[in-house]
Amino acid sequence: MSYLNSILNESKKFDRPFVHWELNKPLTDQQIDEIIGAEISDPSKHNLNYDGTRAIDGGEGMFREGISNGGKALKFRCFVTKENSNEFPGLTNLIKELQNKKTYQKISELINKDLSNSYVRVEVICDREGFWLKPHCDIKEKLMSCLLFVNKHNESEDLGTDFYDENLNLIKTLPYKDNYGYFFSSGPDTWHGMEKKEIIKERRCLQVNYVTFETDWKVDQFS
Repeated sequence: MSYLNSILNESKKFDRPFVHWELNKPLTDQQIDEIIGAEISDPSKHNLNYDGTRAIDGGEGMFREGISNGGKALKFRCFVTKENSNEFPGLTNLIKELQNKKTYQKISELINKDLSNSYVRVEVICDREGFWLKPHCDIKEKLMSCLLFVNKHNESEDLGTDFYDENLNLIKTLPYKDNYGYFFSSGPDTWHGMEKKEIIKERRCLQVNYVTFETDWKVDQFS
C-alpha cells in the first residue's frame, strides 16, 4: 500500500498558507507508467487555448455541479472509471487502496473530515505549454484534494502547484518532483492554482479526491 505508506512514513505537515501535507513516493512504478501512457488530447490541436480552468471546452459548469465525468470536457480529461479500469490496473489498485477503510480513516483523522460515506475520484492529468490555473478554492463537494506529480522529462520543479494566502499573495510553490505531491482538505481559505510558466513537453500529474457526489468508487465500509 504505497499511498498509505507514504502518508504514514514519507509525509510532512505544513501550516502556511493553509494546512497541507507533502507526500514522497506515493506511487508505484506501474502506476507511474500508466500515468505517463494515458492518452489525453492536446487542446492546441483542437484550436482551443487554456483558460485558467481544467475544463477548457465548456465543461466547467457541469463539472462544478458534480458531474463525475467532467461534462463536455471529457476528451481532455482522463478519469479512471470501471469502464476503462482494465486499461489502468495499477491505478485501479490505487483506487482500491483509497477505498480501504484503513487508508481513508487515516486521512479522515488528519484532515478532520468524515470520509466514511465518500467516493474516490482519480484523474490522470497532462498539462502542456500554455496551461495555467487561476487561484481558486475547490468546490465543497471535494472533501480531500490531492495532486501527485510525475516528472520524467526533467521539467522545472517550479511547475508545481502555487499556494496563496487569503489576499491571493503567492506564498509557496510545491516542487514538481517525480513521485511527489500533496494533499489538503478543501475550505474557504485554500487558495491554489498555477501561474503561467514554461512547460517544455508536458506536466503529468494524478489528481486524487474524496468527494461527496457519486462516482464508480464508493469507499468500503467494512474493509
